[in-house]
Amino acid sequence: MRKVLGILGILVAVFTFASFSGPGFLTGYNLSNLTQRSALQSIIALGAAIVIATGGIDLSIGSVVCLAGIAVPWLLVEHGWSPWLVVPVVLSGSALIGLAHGLLVTRLRLQPFLVTLCGLLLYRGIARWMTSDASQGFGGDFAGLRSMALAKFDVPGLEGFRLPATVIPLAVIALAIAFVVSRTVWGRWLLATGRNESAARHSGVPTERIVTLAYVACSALAGLGGMLFIFDIGSAQPSDFGNFYELYAIAAAVLGGCSLRGGEVHVVGVLLGAATLQVLRTAVTLSDLGSQLEFAVIGAVLLVGVAADELVRRWIARRRARSAA
Repeated sequence: MRKVLGILGILVAVFTFASFSGPGFLTGYNLSNLTQRSALQSIIALGAAIVIATGGIDLSIGSVVCLAGIAVPWLLVEHGWSPWLVVPVVLSGSALIGLAHGLLVTRLRLQPFLVTLCGLLLYRGIARWMTSDASQGFGGDFAGLRSMALAKFDVPGLEGFRLPATVIPLAVIALAIAFVVSRTVWGRWLLATGRNESAARHSGVPTERIVTLAYVACSALAGLGGMLFIFDIGSAQPSDFGNFYELYAIAAAVLGGCSLRGGEVHVVGVLLGAATLQVLRTAVTLSDLGSQLEFAVIGAVLLVGVAADELVRRWIARRRARSAA
């Protein structure tokens, strides 16, 4: 709860700053778009949080987003596949990527950083090769399929603001993850594996299976995010689609209270972390700081947030130690 309140305070501060950064920030249209982007980023951030909870890392998220997103119009438009076939194939392929990551980490004992760094290069390279580096789009077709991301609903009492449909899959995913983590034995095993994998293994926890499933879930959510992103924007270039999305996902998870040491998942915190990053990006764009400073500002805020969390953690640990003495 303390970590969630901390990121909520940061979000309120950033939102207040953004409100004064430009006259267009508080318009219904901008807030609707901001909600859309936050929801899409939250989906892949939740996947990153699951892997981080095991003490691992996934640097290939952005490239999986690219490969899955580019594959959808490529299969639909270039090869004439049915949408009823494309969606399950792309999601299954994304999950298989996570399965490969998990097996390489658990069976071959390779470092997650190395495995997913190779994946970062591999999957984007595949996307560029199979499309000959050409932009992929829907050409104005498949409006029904794209409505999964483009549909919006009027909200009574909020003039100009329309709630994007992407909050529906986000809510389902967030509630499912929160339930699994807090109410099931699998959730307890997940956190135990992240806190001390060796101790968990000797206690009978199937740590290898837990870690593998975490990477499967992360890549599957990245694939889902890639599809929703491409439905939203309509077309994309494989050379830059999804660039740095893994960093935004990891940053949102860390800001949301997920320790890089593992053993912690805060679903609400991750959602707030993703929203904070999107509000911050919008504020930088609307202000006179210049878009060139976007990464510098986000990096600085992330560093301050992580440092503050570490200082508070140490302060609480010292207080507990004095109380015990």
